Amino acid sequence: MLAVFALAAVPARANNDAVQFGSDIYVAPGSSIHDAVCFFCSVNAQGSVDHDIVVFFGNVHIAGRSNHDVVNFFGNVRVDNDGIIAHDLVSFFGGVRLGDSVSVGNDMVVMFGSVRASNSAIIAGNRVFQPVWVLLIPFLILGGIIYAIVIGVRSFRSRRLYAAYPFPPPPPPPAPASSVGPHQP
Repeated sequence: MLAVFALAAVPARANNDAVQFGSDIYVAPGSSIHDAVCFFCSVNAQGSVDHDIVVFFGNVHIAGRSNHDVVNFFGNVRVDNDGIIAHDLVSFFGGVRLGDSVSVGNDMVVMFGSVRASNSAIIAGNRVFQPVWVLLIPFLILGGIIYAIVIGVRSFRSRRLYAAYPFPPPPPPPAPASSVGPHQP
């Protein structure tokens, strides 16, 4: 029975998908791939990507067309003039640069990064932009509180030390002259 089920199982297919770890993905002009998934590398799409582009710790460059979503973590997304992203553009901890007449079919979400878009770029859905300094403000406040506590504790300890010794202690008395020494005439 197990052999029948094992033979009947349909293997997963990844026709025309590009999945890389550490090696860049390049889509030549006039050619297309289905999905592009890249870890520690970049995607350079001069042609067409029929579905999603997902990149971790790398950059995305689109000079052609992405027919679905573009998602990037810890990298930059650059879309050249007249480039198309048919659905969503999502970027975490990276920059987004959109050229002239770029079209984003749905939403653009940029969290803790930067956005440079031309005035002619069209984003059909919502634009969500959260700059990196918003993330840093809580850390700066927490660092300021810790700094104030450290300064307060050091000041308290030094005041307590000086209260115990209001004046510097006197120097030790000089050592008495020794009676054993060379004979004096």
